[in-house]
Amino acid sequence: MKTGINVWIFPPNLSLPQSFKLAKRAGFDGVELAMSEDGPISPDSTEREVRAIRASAENISLQVPSLASGLHWKYSLSHYDPDVVERGKEILEKALLITSWLGADTFLLVPGVVTEEVPYDTAYKRSLAAIKELAPTAESLGVCIGIENVWNKFLLSPLEMRDFIDAVGSTAVGAYFDAGNVLINGYPEHWIKILGNRIRKVHVKDFHTHIGNITGFTNVLQGDLNWLGVRNALREVGYDGYVIAEVSGYKTLPDLGVRHCGEAMRRIFGRP
Repeated sequence: MKTGINVWIFPPNLSLPQSFKLAKRAGFDGVELAMSEDGPISPDSTEREVRAIRASAENISLQVPSLASGLHWKYSLSHYDPDVVERGKEILEKALLITSWLGADTFLLVPGVVTEEVPYDTAYKRSLAAIKELAPTAESLGVCIGIENVWNKFLLSPLEMRDFIDAVGSTAVGAYFDAGNVLINGYPEHWIKILGNRIRKVHVKDFHTHIGNITGFTNVLQGDLNWLGVRNALREVGYDGYVIAEVSGYKTLPDLGVRHCGEAMRRIFGRP
């Protein structure tokens, strides 16, 4: 397996080229970039801008395996306001294009959000319809919509996520599996074996189960995740792609945090 790091770990005062160099020195194979409304990559980014970012990574032999975004929390595909849903679809379409410009193969999608105003079954129908609509775009671009399991009160079991993906019926839609997000109510190894070859990318972070809320997330090897169990389950289902650390890093000496994360990730997931 290859090891990657999500761009959110890097200090905000670092440019992307500087972040790439730090990741390279830490031994990572790739950096997962992110799209936000006001970041270096946004829905308004041009092909020229995106390809320049890609080149700065490739110039130091670093890959960009995937693109993440938190925008579909705000512009949810399951939202009660049709205008918000339409904006979410527009952002998804542009994100898929940006993913292809980056030379990446997966866009991380928060598929929907269940709220007091949006019942579970309604969220399921709206999200499924929107993803079915955009799947042909992903197919034509040669990229994948990676549906992530997050704390959105939606797709709460591996069986349901498996069936949701199968219901879309497209080879360009798969699972972006987050091992740390599962620990609140399950076991990552079970999810991996059930999702199997639907898994297109993997996020890892650690979690303190005795805390049991969002403050329980922590850096690699500092919580209760069964790291070797996750690795072995991924090998068992034949997964040999990127495992990407999505961690906060160290508040003090952040460069040391990146280096420690890189060493741990190589020890756990590096090719035998």
